[in-house]
Amino acid sequence: MKLTILGCFSASPSKDRFPTAQILEIGGTNILIDCGEGTQIQLRRCGIKFNSIEHVFISHLHGDHFFGLPGLISTFRLLGRTKPLNIYGPIGIKKAITLLLKLGNSWTNYDLIFNELEDSESVKLLDKKNFSVHSIPLNHRVYTNGFLFKEINLESKLLIDVALRLGIDKTQFSGIKIGKDGITNEGKTIDNFKLTEPKSKDITYAYCSDTSFYPQIIDLIKNCDVLYHESTFLDSHSDLAEKTKHSTAKQAAEIAKLADVKKLILGHFSSRYKNLNDFQSQAKEIFNNVELAYDGKVFNF
Repeated sequence: MKLTILGCFSASPSKDRFPTAQILEIGGTNILIDCGEGTQIQLRRCGIKFNSIEHVFISHLHGDHFFGLPGLISTFRLLGRTKPLNIYGPIGIKKAITLLLKLGNSWTNYDLIFNELEDSESVKLLDKKNFSVHSIPLNHRVYTNGFLFKEINLESKLLIDVALRLGIDKTQFSGIKIGKDGITNEGKTIDNFKLTEPKSKDITYAYCSDTSFYPQIIDLIKNCDVLYHESTFLDSHSDLAEKTKHSTAKQAAEIAKLADVKKLILGHFSSRYKNLNDFQSQAKEIFNNVELAYDGKVFNF
């Protein structure tokens, strides 16, 4: 699983700070998570091919999380895209996008498949052979979801030296990795567990967009490998966090601690702060394994 941060700041962009957008590469598929203004520019800068994006997940209908999507959809058309684009987001996203296309008389020459969300409970949104996506209902000023991505490890690690020593032909290796027994040159069956190491555990990534401190999500993200959680404010502005239904760095760290996640990534920083290291320092008072998102930063896990 590979995460590329395209933008990690809140509503006010600057010349070198972009609002929220991420690319998650999972199971050989590129997924766009939120799409603030400037996402296309950041895709170019990060060397991500536009046509590689198959799914778009929009957390909520505040501009800094989806105003970049109409332009991206139009660019796909200019680039000659033909394969469908799957868009997951709150009810209203289809109306917003199609109205802009209608007013500009610029319908796409590829299918837009809208999957509009309204559930207050977590639901499975996507179920592929090697990964799945569930919604994470959050608590913001408008209907908002985070998303839980799980990459499913389908193959065991083959003990190549053992297989070759026992006289198993290389043509069987792919089958052995997915659970088949091996057959030696003499026709003897070798149990799969003798030829492989146990499968690596599935990897989970939880993306928690704009939300107030909301312990109700703990069970949904319990023990996940990586949690991205908004941290718009430092502790000195906790009153603003409460008023706007956002979180502080310490509150994000508290969620990470309660959920026993392995790593916390902070993002969605207010532009009022110049030293982002303060976010990490405050979060580490509660939870140790904290990293900061930066535009263009890549995480591999």
